[in-house]
Amino acid sequence: MFYTIDILGTIAFAISGVLVAINKKMDPFGILIIAFVTAVGGGTLRDILIGRTPVSWMEDMTFTYVIIASVIFAVIFRNKINYLRTSLFLFDTIGIGLYTVVGIEKGINAELHPIISIALGTISACFGGVIRDILCNEIPVIFRKEVYATACILGGISYFLLRKLPIDSNAVFAIAGGIVIVVRLLAVKFKIALPSVYKEN
Repeated sequence: MFYTIDILGTIAFAISGVLVAINKKMDPFGILIIAFVTAVGGGTLRDILIGRTPVSWMEDMTFTYVIIASVIFAVIFRNKINYLRTSLFLFDTIGIGLYTVVGIEKGINAELHPIISIALGTISACFGGVIRDILCNEIPVIFRKEVYATACILGGISYFLLRKLPIDSNAVFAIAGGIVIVVRLLAVKFKIALPSVYKEN
């Protein structure tokens, strides 16, 4: 289940990277690079922070194959993926939900404190998108008022609370990841945002 979630998160982030690159009118090489850094950027930083090298995607070629296949799929069916902005939002949201629980589990396996594990999950979920947005000359979503990292943190807290209940570990993964996704979706739908420290002009 854990490995499956990791693969699904990779697919979701790779496709979100493709959509951003297409929107920026990049060439095929640019699209592949943006998809790749979006998919593995957060996980790479996570593994480096916990001293796990070579990082996971370098040891398992499945991730590289999955990213390439996702890029080809998204490029071929780009006209079928209607409403580009909505599609990007959905794939990005699914990605942060899945990668949050993957990062937390990695932190637990490294015997880190729950708070640090939640931070690690948030880094795993968010920093691939941060690298993507920086390379595409955009202000990363995590640095705006939108509820993004906050959704990851809430999902992380729920993950540890659910672990105390007599629930199957696979269900804990699914529920915690689902909470991240639902919180993000509800925040955008109802325009819930963190307060700004700057006064509106």
